[in-house]
Amino acid sequence: MALKAASRLLLAENITDNLYDAVIVVSHSSKALSKYPALSSLVPTLESYSKINQALDKGNVSLIQSDKLHSQRLIYSSTGTVNTDFDDVRRYMTAAENGIKSAIKFGSKSPLLVVIPYERFPQAEIVAAFGAFNSIYTSYHQRNEDGLTLKLESLSFYPISDKSPRFLKLINAIERASIVTRDIGDGDPQRMAPPKVADYVKNLFDGTNIKVTIDDDQEKIAKEYPLLSAVNRSANGIKEHQARIIWLEYENNETPNKNSGKEFETLMLVGKGVTIDTGGVDLKTGGHMFGMCRDKYGAAIVAGFFEALNILKPKGIKVKAAMCMVRNSIGSNAYTCDEIITSRSKKRIQIMNTDAEGRITMLDPLTKFTEDAPNEINPHIYTIATLTGHEWLCYGYHAAIMDNGPAKIVHHAENLQQSSDLFGQPMEISRLHSEDYDFNNAENDYSDIRQGNTKPSVQTLRGHMGPALFLIRASRLDEHGIDSDKPIKYTHLDIGSAMLEQPQVSSPNPLLALIGHHIFPRLE
Repeated sequence: MALKAASRLLLAENITDNLYDAVIVVSHSSKALSKYPALSSLVPTLESYSKINQALDKGNVSLIQSDKLHSQRLIYSSTGTVNTDFDDVRRYMTAAENGIKSAIKFGSKSPLLVVIPYERFPQAEIVAAFGAFNSIYTSYHQRNEDGLTLKLESLSFYPISDKSPRFLKLINAIERASIVTRDIGDGDPQRMAPPKVADYVKNLFDGTNIKVTIDDDQEKIAKEYPLLSAVNRSANGIKEHQARIIWLEYENNETPNKNSGKEFETLMLVGKGVTIDTGGVDLKTGGHMFGMCRDKYGAAIVAGFFEALNILKPKGIKVKAAMCMVRNSIGSNAYTCDEIITSRSKKRIQIMNTDAEGRITMLDPLTKFTEDAPNEINPHIYTIATLTGHEWLCYGYHAAIMDNGPAKIVHHAENLQQSSDLFGQPMEISRLHSEDYDFNNAENDYSDIRQGNTKPSVQTLRGHMGPALFLIRASRLDEHGIDSDKPIKYTHLDIGSAMLEQPQVSSPNPLLALIGHHIFPRLE
């Protein structure tokens, strides 16, 4: 399916072409342009302007007239400092985002973006492009219902570090993956209800190398995925709100570049897709329900990741995924606390709080992947979810990485964190301990494990670690630890509010970090 939201992306051969109605320069220093012959003609203009605006290199956006450009419109977007202890590559993301926003306000429809590299941040140009895409997104319903035109007719790039067509292919994949993620993740509860998400994904990957299978039979879901079905119970009476499980698969058995250092791996991704979280019977009150349409952002990240797979076609990797799409409604048939529900793993789960629906929505598909993983080559299972407010209180707008024993042994969390820093979506590492395991102990002899407790995560000690151990124990992943003859690597990503909150347009996080970590090293 062609994404109508995708602007035309171009590579520029020079900055003076009449194709561009503005040139946006993102840089840490206006003097740095003198290092590049193609840009040196702009240096006198910037030097002259800096005499009347001493804030030129202090993190601001400046519109400067330049007779060296066809449009005479030079937009200089300063990153501010990039050399202190606490600066990171997000300076480039923000500067590009602000530069594009300003260009649009100034009336530009076909700007050129130039990013001046800095040795500390080797992926600055990619990260800046991602920031630019944050500014040009037009929402799904505006495109499809209001007929709103794109904010830009084209966006051109003059890459200094990599002028090959490969750069254009990378940023094209990033833009499209970001659009898919936002379309689903930001979509309101009606336009992106579970059946409509399924239709969107099916149409998106129709005729591609991505295999899509959709479970929509509610009897089958109730039998094979009983906990997801329990969350779905109240919504099930309304056809437009009924649950879906969207299974995705990509596989390429070709050998990746020898320099990549990557062996064949099988990723198995489970994304939380709660299209609106009312809290269920444990109702969210006092305005806390607002923005809960983004409780499906884990599943949205999964869909965006597959769009990147579809375009870039990395080698030596198999990726399977489950998008667990459900609506946590409140009604006469809603699931309640005190229920004992037998899961796919045959563990009896005591429901403590219906507002802890995310972990049980993912549990049964996670269990299926746990069953399948021993038959896969080098498997690594992820759960990706907007799971707890506790994670947000701990880390703000940064996702948390939690590894089990087999993943910890290979330093997965540290390696993923390094990639996240490199690509401007820094993630934090949370370690799992025995008290997190014990937190989920059953409180009676007629259940095997409790879902959580009766308090919000923000009032619970180690409130985002306990859910990770719930998923491990209830899926029987704890039977595949370092003491097992069939260990399985598992990572839980609690992304909290890393994508930003309503009513802001989201920034797909940690999508770019995952693409950079798992896909980029497997490209030619």
